[in-house]
Amino acid sequence: MERRTIGASALEVGAVGLGCMPMSWAYTTSQRDGERSLRAVHAALDAGVTLLDTADMYGPFTNELLLGRVLKERREEAFVATKCGLLVGEQHLVANGRPGYVRRACDASLRRLQTDVIDLYQLHRVDPEVPVEETWGAMAELVAAGKVRALGLCALEPGGTGRGRRTESAPYAQALRQLERAQQVFPVSCVQAELSVWAPGAAAALLPWCAARGVGFLAAMPLGNGFLTGTLTPGQGFEPDDVRARHPRFTAEMMAANQSIVVGLRRVAERHGVTPAQIALAWVLARGPHVIPVPGAKRERWAVENAGAAGVRLTEGDVRELAGLPSARGSWD
Repeated sequence: MERRTIGASALEVGAVGLGCMPMSWAYTTSQRDGERSLRAVHAALDAGVTLLDTADMYGPFTNELLLGRVLKERREEAFVATKCGLLVGEQHLVANGRPGYVRRACDASLRRLQTDVIDLYQLHRVDPEVPVEETWGAMAELVAAGKVRALGLCALEPGGTGRGRRTESAPYAQALRQLERAQQVFPVSCVQAELSVWAPGAAAALLPWCAARGVGFLAAMPLGNGFLTGTLTPGQGFEPDDVRARHPRFTAEMMAANQSIVVGLRRVAERHGVTPAQIALAWVLARGPHVIPVPGAKRERWAVENAGAAGVRLTEGDVRELAGLPSARGSWD
């Protein structure tokens, strides 16, 4: 698989990563299967994927424990990216950027992952009660201590969830200010934010900032929570614990209205002899050599298919055709 670099330190990873969140968090509980997820991780590594993206809050904690079982056997083949700074409360998620918490969280992640060093340690959320400089400074100390190799920040639009109501006219304006402040303390090696054919906002707002500074970009949810794979049926419904059950774009009406996007992906896919999902990932890869999509997968089949997108080369005509697809309908608030 093609290799891409993260940050000025030029850490190499496979061009397509593996998002591990669906194995333990956010999607239907009844479909979680630890052993099947382990096979998916092994299959991804076999296919040339190296970047494994997780977080301590996924589960919480169970996702890191699951990856630890793989890393115990195959640590040298993997680039481990995990996150801190977001706690699972009784009714909602709570940011915690206190330096003492960051240090404890890192040590706990190292134990669960069964490794001596985290390749990329990311701040999951900026704590509004703690200056980002303080949080980032504590994370920089972890690099100096040899517990972490590089630092990243998850960038969100105003609203706290990435899909909240905007409080500023310019998308990601708040995130860009946070990135600049962090950069003054210690180099930002990587930014992670949602980027896909139906959620392209980060391309204009964040990618130029990253490219100008040699910063890598992890594209979260590049398959639109599964919608861009073309495997979801409008009106199919989702179990109550699935985030899509409460997502405005996953109502039957909006899923039907956005089928034209999937039709367009499928049309390009047929010309290349690949799947719509692989075209969606190829679109992300084409945003720049510093961009690494991290599609989530909890089955071997999907992990291998996603890895195969690294070999898809879009033509100029393909790019123009995809750029002409209709904008996604449905609130993102």
